[in-house]
Parts: sequence; C-alpha cells; structure tokens
Amino acid sequence: MMSHDRPANNHDRFRSAWRGVGGSTGYLLASFFISVLTFTVLWTVFSVGLSLAVLVTGIPIMAFALHLARGFGATERGMLAWTGLPAVEAPVWPDTTGQSAWRRSLTLLGSAHHWSHLIHGLLVGLTVTTVTFSLTITWWATTLGGLTYWFWQGFLPAREAAVDWPGWLAAHVWWLQGWSSAAVETTVYTVGGVLFGVTLPWVIKGLARMQYAISAAMLGRWPSDDLRARAIAEAAGRQSAVHAEDTAMRRLERDLHDGPQQRLVRLQMDLATVERRAASGDAEQAVEVAKQAQLQAKAALDELRALSRGVAPPLLADRGLRAALAALAEESPVPTHARLDPVIDTAVGSDVARAVYFIAAELLTNVAKHAGAGSAQLVAEVGPGQPARLLLAVSDDGRGGAELQPSHGLTGLAERVRGLLGELTVESPPGGPTRVAVVLPLTDLVRTTTPYPEV
Repeated sequence: MMSHDRPANNHDRFRSAWRGVGGSTGYLLASFFISVLTFTVLWTVFSVGLSLAVLVTGIPIMAFALHLARGFGATERGMLAWTGLPAVEAPVWPDTTGQSAWRRSLTLLGSAHHWSHLIHGLLVGLTVTTVTFSLTITWWATTLGGLTYWFWQGFLPAREAAVDWPGWLAAHVWWLQGWSSAAVETTVYTVGGVLFGVTLPWVIKGLARMQYAISAAMLGRWPSDDLRARAIAEAAGRQSAVHAEDTAMRRLERDLHDGPQQRLVRLQMDLATVERRAASGDAEQAVEVAKQAQLQAKAALDELRALSRGVAPPLLADRGLRAALAALAEESPVPTHARLDPVIDTAVGSDVARAVYFIAAELLTNVAKHAGAGSAQLVAEVGPGQPARLLLAVSDDGRGGAELQPSHGLTGLAERVRGLLGELTVESPPGGPTRVAVVLPLTDLVRTTTPYPEV
C-alpha cells in the first residue's frame, strides 16, 4: 500500500511546488522594469529638488518626489499579490488634510515612511530587482534552452575547431569516448536543462520571497504604526468617554430636576397646606392633602429608585454581570430571551461590566419605547482572540428603521462604546428586524467550553 502512496505523494509535492511559479516569475520580471522606471522618475525629480533646496523652491519638489515614491511603493505592494504571498499592509501615512501646500511639503519631508519608499525606489529596489531578474532569466533560459536543444541545435552554424569543447570532452572523459561532438553537446545541454528545471520552482519562489521580505520591510506597515494607531484610538476613546460621561451627568441632572425635585417641591407645599388646614381645624381637608402628599412621596421614591439603577445597580455588585443582565431581560416590558456566556463574570472587569450593564439597559429601553416589538433577545458572549472580545447584542422583531443620528440615543451609546475602544453597529432595515451589536476588547481571559443556556 505504501509503495503506491509514495509516488502519488511525490507527484502532489512536485505539483504543489510548481503552483504559483508563473505569478512569481511575472512579478520578478515586471518588477525589474517598474524599478527602472521608478529610479528614473524619482532620481530626476528628487535631484532637481535637491539642487534647488538652497533656493527654498526645491523643498516642494522634493516633497513631490516623496509623494511619487509613495505611489510607486503602492504599485509594488499591489504586484506582490502575484506571488501568492500574504498581502502587505499599507503604512499609516501622516494626515495632511486641511494643510497648506508649504505645510504639507514639510510634513512629507518629516515622514519616515516616505523616505523609506524613496530609498527603496532610488537604491534598494533597483539593486534587488536587477539580481532577481538576472537569475530568473538565467534559470528559465537554461531550463527551456537545455530541454529543447535537441530541436534547435540543427539550425546553429557550424562550430569552429578552436571552440569544439564537446569534442574535447569526448576525447578526455572516459565514459564519453566514442561519442560524437553533437551527441555530447546535446547530452550536456539536456542534463543542464533537467537540473535547472527541477530546481526552478524553489529558486523562483526563493527569489520572490527574498524580494517580498525586503519590500514588506521598507514599503509595508511597521510595528510602530500599530502603536501609533493604538495611541490615537485610545486618545479618541478617552475623549469619547469624557464626552459620554459629561452627557450622562447632564442627563442625570436634568432627570433629577424634572422628576424627583419637582415632586419634592410639591410635597413641601402639600405639607405646608396640611399644617395650615390642621391649625384651622379643617381636618377633612388636611387628610385629603396628606393623601396627595403621600402619593407624591411614593412617586418621588419610585423615580429615585429608577435613577439609582443608572448610578449603582446593587445586583451588579452583589452577583455579577451575568445575573444583572438576566434581571434586565426579566424586567423588560418586551418578552426578552437572554443568552449569556458564563465566562463573562470572570472575563469582564468591574469598570467594563458597569458600562456593559448600562449599554444593555439602554438598548432594551429603546426596544420597549421605539421598536413596537413583540419579543427581543439579549446575547452576551466572549469570543477568542488577542485580545479576547465581548459581544453584546440586542435584537428585536419590531418595525426597524433605527440608525445612528446626531443627538440620538444610539449616538450617545456609540460614544460610550468608543470610550471603551469598542465598536457599535446597527442593522435595522425598514420593517425590521433590528440588531444592535457592541464589540468590546477584553484582556486576561481564560476561555471555558461550558455551554451557556438561555435564561
């Protein structure tokens, strides 16, 4: 059985080795001509700008050369896809939006990525592609020429006696003695074609990988870009968090003013009325006003309890996020099924859990107020990854049409989510259904495989 499998495996291995050779060859050949064009254009423009730099007018020209280098680099990254290797991510370029032409030129001159692209186009690219182009041509020409020499050697002119190296081999190599010069020459070229042909896939792919590595290092995204993007995201997140917190505090202040405060003022007035009625001996009126005051006190207490759930929900602190979310689903006016991952209590920190609870509460409130839904679903689960991510999703079978709009409740939620470096998405076609999903990054998670039931 093994004797039959081994040839098949060898055949598959050889066929796999040839897969992608055509694309790599095309890339190695085309990149040489592109690098020649890149060198010519960049050297012409940059040298002119450099020579005029003393007169200041050369600075915009040098900046233009850097901009051209960026374009040629993008072309090189696009051509790398021919090799079948992973795509090279573009760098993070400096933002020049709204800058004047002079300021934009200085920004480009201060960009390390632009200079890296320029050095690649003026020096590294042409040097590397010259080597890889020459070796590619050599391997293909020797392979094809050697394997077909038996056919086209008859069309060659007769060789001069001074360069009859096949005859010399036939005279001095014992196992070639007695062979004709034509037979020796055909054999040597054929053997050379076979050797070069067998090694051709690995040589071509090796050259493509070498050029790919150099281009990716100089024209691709750097680790510092990820750090910079993360710093920008965190700064934007902090700003969104501050804005969301300020909005929440203003909203709480407005709710206290419009709700409990007005009722307490009314309660104070009613108590003063009760005092006057009692002093005047009008007991019946005093009792009636006292009953009204009791209703106002109860309403104020109910409103304060509702507002306190937006400040510090006791269930969240006592029993954890999963229990608090389950309680939200049970108390929702719209029948809500909750699907909650048991690991969220250990995966989500207390600060994030607090934010997640408020987000879920507001989403369910929006469903009750605006969706006109008959049922809803609340999902909270932790997915794998580095870092792991928490998915919180609320869906309903309501009328749909929800969208992110300025001064809209979902916009405030989106800002709060951005403050946690997360993302909020809304899928709500007219007529429904609606699904609002929030994805938040988490850290220090040990994922369990325990299935999570519906609550």
